Amino acid sequence: MSRVTLSRYLIEQTRSNNTPADLRFLIEVVARACKEISHAVSKGALGGVLGSMGTENVQGEVQKKLDVISNEILLEANEWGGHLAGMASEEMDNAYQIPGKYPKGAYLLVFDPLDGSSNIDVNVSVGTIFSVLRCPDQYLSQNDSLDEQAFLQPGTKQVCAGYAIYGPQTMLVLTLGNGVKGFTLDRELGSFVLTHDDIRIPETTAEFAINMSNSRHWEPPVSRYVEELLAGKEGPLGKDYNMRWVAAMVADVHRILTRGGLFMYPRDSREPSKPGKLRLMYEANPMSFIVEQAGGVSTNGIERILDIQPTSLHQRVAVYLGSKEEVDRVTAYHQG
Repeated sequence: MSRVTLSRYLIEQTRSNNTPADLRFLIEVVARACKEISHAVSKGALGGVLGSMGTENVQGEVQKKLDVISNEILLEANEWGGHLAGMASEEMDNAYQIPGKYPKGAYLLVFDPLDGSSNIDVNVSVGTIFSVLRCPDQYLSQNDSLDEQAFLQPGTKQVCAGYAIYGPQTMLVLTLGNGVKGFTLDRELGSFVLTHDDIRIPETTAEFAINMSNSRHWEPPVSRYVEELLAGKEGPLGKDYNMRWVAAMVADVHRILTRGGLFMYPRDSREPSKPGKLRLMYEANPMSFIVEQAGGVSTNGIERILDIQPTSLHQRVAVYLGSKEEVDRVTAYHQG
């Protein structure tokens, strides 16, 4: 029996589920860019790509060399194909305009080019997160430059989301809104091959992920909930929980998609004016779309993340996502 490659899967989706051909081509271009990033990551010190650039991104975070390299790979791969009206990246202040010499398309691409880049120098898994939106018609009909307003759509408007994880294997996890598929890169074949046909998150779990070093800054509902988790069988939840924390959202969410669990990155008291740490457009929305399509739940502690109306490209948000039972529980603590 022949193996199903990403290209074949997308062709089948075009035939059976009315996935537009230009969306299929866009996803294939993103996948090729992820293969190139995977190669750069795997070279490590041999490729001279480790260490910092000595610059900061728009969030004031120190940029790693691979942050910049990955960003350039995604921009250069996607700017000329005619599928996009524009792009936005966590590493850039403003929306990226498709150069005038290239044709423009009907979609917008939003991405975190290298999530978890603080792990690069210690050889821990990192990844690329991406989201595809339709460009509003009024921007397609204008000759003026695209501004960030075109991108400010709630997560429910996503037509596609995915991530690539660069670990012991390179995988591409993808949703087109009809479930979640996982593809593993076969380096000999040079293609992503379908290896996880219908990824589902168990409703119950005994595993959670949170940065415990921030506990003194948490809001009371988070402190209460984590204390109950740590109380184990003797506590109100009546079972023992394990904690896992990779410090790369891609790696933590991939573990949850593989075997269940809960990921939490709450807001805290250090920056009370900010509603959270993770970026809504580049991280929370695409991951929430994937998690929901896999049967999980994602909230900011108060409401469904996909329902949040963005107000800026680099807006931050608190995130609780994963197995339904636990996300519902911690959300109820915030609401009650």
